Amino acid sequence: MPSVKAVFSKKGLLSKTVKGFTYRHQQAEMAETIEKIIKKGDVLISEAGTGTGKTFSYLVPALLSGLKVIVSTGTKNLQDQLFQSDLPLIKKALSLGTPTALLKGRSNYLCLHRLENTLAESGFVNPILSHQLQQVSSWSGRTQKGDIAELTEIPENAEIWPFVTSNHYNCLGQDCPSIQQCHLLEARKIAQEADLVVVNHHLLCADFTLKNDGFGELLPEADVFIIDEAHQLHDVASNFFGFDITSRQILELIHDSDTEYQIAAGDFPEFIKSKEALEQVRTDLILLFGEQQRRGSWSEIDKDERLQRGLQRLLDQLIAFQVHLKQLEGRSKGLDSCYARCTEMVDKLHRILVKNKDTEDIRWFETYKKSFRLTSTPLNVGNVFQEQMEARQATWIFTSATLAVDGHFDHFKQQLGIVKADTALWDSPFDYQKQALWFAPRGLPNPNDEHYNQAVSDLAIPIVKASQGRAFLLYTSYRALNEAARYLQNQFDFPLFIQGEKPKAALLAEFKAAGNGVLLGTASFWEGVDVRGEALSCVIIDKLPFASPGDPVLQARIDLLKRNGGNPFLEYQLPQAIIALKQGAGRLIRDHYDRGTLTICDPRLLGRAYGHKILASMPDFNRTRVLEDVIAFFEQK
Repeated sequence: MPSVKAVFSKKGLLSKTVKGFTYRHQQAEMAETIEKIIKKGDVLISEAGTGTGKTFSYLVPALLSGLKVIVSTGTKNLQDQLFQSDLPLIKKALSLGTPTALLKGRSNYLCLHRLENTLAESGFVNPILSHQLQQVSSWSGRTQKGDIAELTEIPENAEIWPFVTSNHYNCLGQDCPSIQQCHLLEARKIAQEADLVVVNHHLLCADFTLKNDGFGELLPEADVFIIDEAHQLHDVASNFFGFDITSRQILELIHDSDTEYQIAAGDFPEFIKSKEALEQVRTDLILLFGEQQRRGSWSEIDKDERLQRGLQRLLDQLIAFQVHLKQLEGRSKGLDSCYARCTEMVDKLHRILVKNKDTEDIRWFETYKKSFRLTSTPLNVGNVFQEQMEARQATWIFTSATLAVDGHFDHFKQQLGIVKADTALWDSPFDYQKQALWFAPRGLPNPNDEHYNQAVSDLAIPIVKASQGRAFLLYTSYRALNEAARYLQNQFDFPLFIQGEKPKAALLAEFKAAGNGVLLGTASFWEGVDVRGEALSCVIIDKLPFASPGDPVLQARIDLLKRNGGNPFLEYQLPQAIIALKQGAGRLIRDHYDRGTLTICDPRLLGRAYGHKILASMPDFNRTRVLEDVIAFFEQK
């Protein structure tokens, strides 16, 4: 086996075998550091700036170690890229036949039992759903892995998928009649036998929380855990270590129970009455919550007697439905599974409605146009996560392009309860002084000013014209985005792409293809978006991305820090904003040949005392406060 140092050297294996590979000392140093950490079995927290090539830096020592490794990424798209592109490239360069596997959550795999049940029903009234069902049915006969990402003709968020995939609640596990052909089970078998498994944070946390769901362990035991895009892990863990009840879950329970009843029973009219009553209570509660999209504290529900009564009726009707499902016990495995799901749902709803005074869990709700979510989130994820790390006694490597705040990792360590860890920070190999210009404009009003959004748009117009389009305008709220979209609609001759008009992937593909587009986006475009070359040469950010003070989870964590004598702004809100800002700014320079300007409009950046922490955390851009410098930058060849 070659040494890691030899692999990454200027005349090493990668330079000889990987087309376009260039030596970067940051990448080589990171790989050597990870090799040492794996040998010692320690914990490493590291930041590797954009362009470092951190994927190669951890894959090479992981593969050469000969140990069992789990690599967790932030999203399914990154999973696919890592497994289908980066990993085969590295294995070929190292001449290794290491068995590897890609594993996703169960809802990413076709469930043959649910497909069969859906096909057996009378059919969908919606012609789009009917057409998609036939597409899925046709594909089911030729797919080997059952990964729904293979069926690219159907969008990832299409309504058909819940009807033909399973989730934790409706999977029959070992009792499924299609168990022998189960794509999920086969994927998990392959993962158990592999030496390196690529997962995402959702599946990693699901493994922590769901030890036995009918198939045994979700993930194999591992010697090394590598967490890429580690800045996302805390939020994902918060969701998984808590629990929720959604109107969608209730609807799926009703639908699945009715389907199984029609197949296996059909002779119990009281069940139909109970099902219809539950449907009505669910609909009534959606109307009580209203159509406005919002996220609120449980104290709002405590003050609303109508909502309290509606939630109590939901609990009562769920219990009644549970009783009727119990009376059908033994008719089929599917009905028995629905009874178990209903029982779990009753328990969760009761726990949300009757808060346990011994816990610090945060209860909150979220509403959409035709749905709602009731959630209980742990106030402190760190204690739970530390228990998981200690139970595994493995090497842990956390890495991201955005983990450090002013060169330190205290915020990340505090979030996950990590006490002892080696840390390392590698700057980006890009020459930001030559490649980029950071513009902090003068004269803009305070972000709270009613005219602020228009002032930002007025500033953006000459910049975008100078850049000839090729711009991302990133906003911290949908309200600001929508106001800007209306105002800028007729200001440019460039193609305008507005988040929400089409799925994110389609919007991004059209933006790249246009070559001179202007894209307006919020949170989902601040990270995980890679546009190299001239198609993106200008990024404008409207405000510093501080989380909304009205967010119930944030408010609870602020209150806890205050009770413990801490400073919530400096210890939590500012670090979170800095990491988000680094992600947004990171969209600009993605390659050694990229050039562009970054504009951060918020006057608080240089007008408040905390601004120096933000400046110290960002890449070393060339900076200006003069608009003419930005225009001149684009006039340079």
